Amino acid sequence: MCVSYDKDLSSKAINKPNGTSFCLYPEYHDRAPYHDSSVAFTTVSQLLPLPLAAALDGGGAVMASPFSGVLQLTDLDDYIGPSQECIKPVKVEKKPGKAAAKIRIEADGSYVQITQDGEAQKLEKAKITLNDCLACSGCITSAESVLITQQSHEEFSKTLAFNKAAAPNEQKLVVVSVSPQSRASLAAKCKMSILETAKKLTAFLKSQGVHYVFDTTFSRNFSLLESQKEFVKRFRRQSEDKKALPMLASACPGWICYAEKTHGSFIIPYISTTKSPQQIMGSLIKGYFAEQQHLTPNKIYHVTVMPCYDKKLEASRPDFFNQEYQTRDVDCVITTGEVLKLLEQERVSLSDVDPAPLDTMFSSATEEELTGHSGGGSGGYLEHIYKYAAKELFGIEVDTIQYRPLKNKDFQEVTLEKDGVVLLHFALAYGFRNIQNLVQKLKRGKSPYHYIEVMACPSGCLNGGGQIKVEGESSKDWLQQVEKLYESLKTEVPEENRTVTALYDQWLGGTESEKTGKALHTEYHAVEKANAGFNIKW
Repeated sequence: MCVSYDKDLSSKAINKPNGTSFCLYPEYHDRAPYHDSSVAFTTVSQLLPLPLAAALDGGGAVMASPFSGVLQLTDLDDYIGPSQECIKPVKVEKKPGKAAAKIRIEADGSYVQITQDGEAQKLEKAKITLNDCLACSGCITSAESVLITQQSHEEFSKTLAFNKAAAPNEQKLVVVSVSPQSRASLAAKCKMSILETAKKLTAFLKSQGVHYVFDTTFSRNFSLLESQKEFVKRFRRQSEDKKALPMLASACPGWICYAEKTHGSFIIPYISTTKSPQQIMGSLIKGYFAEQQHLTPNKIYHVTVMPCYDKKLEASRPDFFNQEYQTRDVDCVITTGEVLKLLEQERVSLSDVDPAPLDTMFSSATEEELTGHSGGGSGGYLEHIYKYAAKELFGIEVDTIQYRPLKNKDFQEVTLEKDGVVLLHFALAYGFRNIQNLVQKLKRGKSPYHYIEVMACPSGCLNGGGQIKVEGESSKDWLQQVEKLYESLKTEVPEENRTVTALYDQWLGGTESEKTGKALHTEYHAVEKANAGFNIKW
């Protein structure tokens, strides 16, 4: 969704500097907006799939301007409720021309472009999905878009080159933390095992000037443990705190971004305060690891490899900025796809790289072993919290969990019963269609759940927008390959990780210390709409 603002746009356009162009949807950051001045002004309500077409109030239009090759939906009133314009580039297979072309609507409702020569060409329908709206106008500001441009594989490469050329006393220690979802996607692409991929990726990154490569599976241990404890505390105080439950997962930045900017103060009390694995890793690297290396936080350049573009937004949050040292917990986020671009840029095939030993400072594994967590490709929050709560609250040991799919595989629930009484009722909701239903029920006071694992992407994090996509293979088959590799690792139980237990004492001063709260938890902030005319209406 690359947006171009120009002085000739309609009066409904948001005030931006003339000619300013910036991208509102992370998936399109590496794609230039398509400009075609040959498309004349026309309404687009019939071009759109429901529910977006039904949501238009006569304002949607393809604009006759130097940037008319983008689809602009003004006065959009879909449930996402953007506060600005919702825009997505539409590629028109025609070379730009100086004269405007006429567009004719056929009897069957299709659109045909009539050129100056009288030739007719059927136009492709523009499609905007709910996922396209993930980080669009209502979910990202121009200031945030600037922060995102500072996080790319190009910026990463420039920083590495600059660091190499710097004087020894000015060089930074470069640390890369890789998510298990990204590693699985790369393994599927390169047709290698997870361990082989990890070793070769470590070798490649170190050849580029990286000093340490860690696995965010380790920091996810903290995230799972803190989420478990937080849920039990909320469950026990639900009688005096009406917004203690349901507790909503907090690891997905796309969901958090949407919640803060669309539902604000209503939804925030329900969201878990536990940081995501990425940001806990940031606390570890800029906190404990920096101390171990006898460095200040600003002397470390911390990069993460993530399956999702929205992780760039998360890393840019003011909450994760160290004012004292003027540094972020995570300095740069690159996606799995951007790692592939980095390899291509260096003309390197990962499968041809000689493997290197794994860095295991933040892991109980050896160089010949990697571990994961059970419960699915999004981190296993539901499963771990469910099992912990069943034992902690009711003394019930749960070995396996039986999921019950509801309307689709992205909305499933789990129930713990005893003597016909429901003790725990959990659900997972992936994708914005299911998130919409979830929020509607919550607002009506009809949500029956105690905990909900919420993820913005359909099928969860393994299917994130930053993951590698393969042409010529169905997305379903490709996702199954990635899932198979992801699940091939031996799973560990967070409570049994001795390194994690030791760090609670050595680094944080105990599980309930003030330092633990600051390092492993965060806050959320309701964002006021700049234009009330675009506010959501249920």
